[in-house]
Amino acid sequence: MIVRDSRGQRAGGRFQGCLAVIMALGLAMPMDAGAQVTTKAPPAVPGARPATVERIKVHSVAIEGNLEGESADRDVLVVLPPGYKSHPDRRYPVVYALHGYSIGAEQWVGEIHVPQTIEGAFAKGAAEMIVVLPDSKTIHNGSMYSSSRTTGDFETFVANDLVRYIDGHYRTLPRRESRGLVGHSMGGYGASRIGMRHADVFGALYMMSPCCLSPRDPGQFNAEAASALAQVKTVEDAQKLSWGLRAQLATAAAWSPNPNKPPLYLDLPVENGQVQPDVLAKWAANAPLAFVDQYVGALRRYKAIAIDVGDRDGLKVDAAKLHEVLDRYGVVNSFEIYSGDHTSDVPSRFQENVLPFFSKNLAFQAR
Repeated sequence: MIVRDSRGQRAGGRFQGCLAVIMALGLAMPMDAGAQVTTKAPPAVPGARPATVERIKVHSVAIEGNLEGESADRDVLVVLPPGYKSHPDRRYPVVYALHGYSIGAEQWVGEIHVPQTIEGAFAKGAAEMIVVLPDSKTIHNGSMYSSSRTTGDFETFVANDLVRYIDGHYRTLPRRESRGLVGHSMGGYGASRIGMRHADVFGALYMMSPCCLSPRDPGQFNAEAASALAQVKTVEDAQKLSWGLRAQLATAAAWSPNPNKPPLYLDLPVENGQVQPDVLAKWAANAPLAFVDQYVGALRRYKAIAIDVGDRDGLKVDAAKLHEVLDRYGVVNSFEIYSGDHTSDVPSRFQENVLPFFSKNLAFQAR
């Protein structure tokens, strides 16, 4: 166990003005989070060799036929290490990296400065691996990496369809010990959810500032937000809403789908001014802090698990709770609170922490 809080500050700063609905979702993001977040790239590493970025489409049977009309042909970025072309007989581990809410894969690579940070990690000593960044953005800006008749089964897309495609089209080491899963924010939630439920697929797990870990309290939903959502009659109406209200629709589409309720095919936690306990129960059933106890055996299979979060990120409380649960069961994990907010240090941590973590904990040799 590693615990570091470099400044010991309370969460605050850019998160103090968050909408109540955003906090209800556990998405501690700034008010303008719908836009591309500008982050500072770490200094270029001298001698770093160029990686190759391929943009492909991957068809997912698991997403076919969803009620929202999300495309089953997903954009995916594949970053091949510098030695991939020059060593045609070599096979590589794969790290699957999941983006956060309101962005897609293209914005995600911009926020973490890919391929520079990947090239820099290799130049600083991390073993070469393939990095795969799938797009899971939906009409409400995020799939929650969950399984829903409304959005489609994005959990199975990542854990099955995408992995199968990458193993079938690239020189991978096609076994769990050679696959890593990492995500940030909503992607950190996805890494926790998929990691717990698919330990037969992945061998090492890294959660960066994971959102949405705890069940929602009815008091977190306000009347103003409920009233605005009640006025939504079409998808076009939904797309005019604020970032926070769209986040609530995304969560409802993922966790409380309703195939008998067009056009959005979802149930909201507050309707006609009344909290809906059955809907909240469904949301709670999708909270990792509520279901982690069921997956302790699966989590023990991982060679390594890491969680990190900034000291000015409102998500640090729940991240610490997840770490404490793992410690309670004796599941080996590392936990770090570093100096930063929700997005400020993600590029440097991807280079300096995430890829070295997988370099150390994935299998780089075939059986």
